[in-house]
Amino acid sequence: MPSNVPLAPRFTAADNIVEALESAGIACKVLRRPQSDGSGGSSLTCLSELHGTKFENEIHALNPKVFSRDDIGNSIASRRKPPFSHTIVAAGNWYIRVLEPRYATRIATALHGVVLPPEDEKIPDYPLPKIPDSPRYKTVDALADDLETAVGCAERGTGPTGVLTCTTGKPAGRSPNCATLSLYPSRAERDAALRKAIAYKGVPATVVTAGNWTVNLCDYGLGSRVAERLRGQVVAYNGT
Repeated sequence: MPSNVPLAPRFTAADNIVEALESAGIACKVLRRPQSDGSGGSSLTCLSELHGTKFENEIHALNPKVFSRDDIGNSIASRRKPPFSHTIVAAGNWYIRVLEPRYATRIATALHGVVLPPEDEKIPDYPLPKIPDSPRYKTVDALADDLETAVGCAERGTGPTGVLTCTTGKPAGRSPNCATLSLYPSRAERDAALRKAIAYKGVPATVVTAGNWTVNLCDYGLGSRVAERLRGQVVAYNGT
């Protein structure tokens, strides 16, 4: 366990951490709980929203009678290292993976913990092609409707953070494949997401983007068609 992680506060269960967050003014709606007998502690995933951004928190409260401080430290260490590279907030007998690292400090302050950033994760400032300022979309569903006219966007599903997934291919005469559609509040966040998409060796990516949105395509062959129809730009990486 890193020496700067406080010995307290301790929480009996993950639900107590949710209560502490809500007492500090950070709502945390429980989304799911893993199945376990509870002997080692408890875990859950909840959804928070700050400044209009929704994000998930994976909360783990460990039973100190089963797991020592070193055990908990080892678990945290494995999550901070590549390829996971999670941002963790921790103290006492608990830790939280904050899926929106910008708000990890706010979570840590609310719970009297500390932020443990990812180890060795530095996304290079990869050069990006010139990206058009428009079109822009007010909703991810409107983006999905335009994608539907280009290459299809069937079997839609929207996650709690507003990211939409759907199946492409049919209008283009290709086999069905997945796509992930996202909107961003700023150009910087959009560009950070693009750089992350092309950051990992051996993981090809084809993303179409413009304005405040990205469409990440599992069918790499659709990139140019989607870019033409949606008036966007292809950002691609072949994985080598």
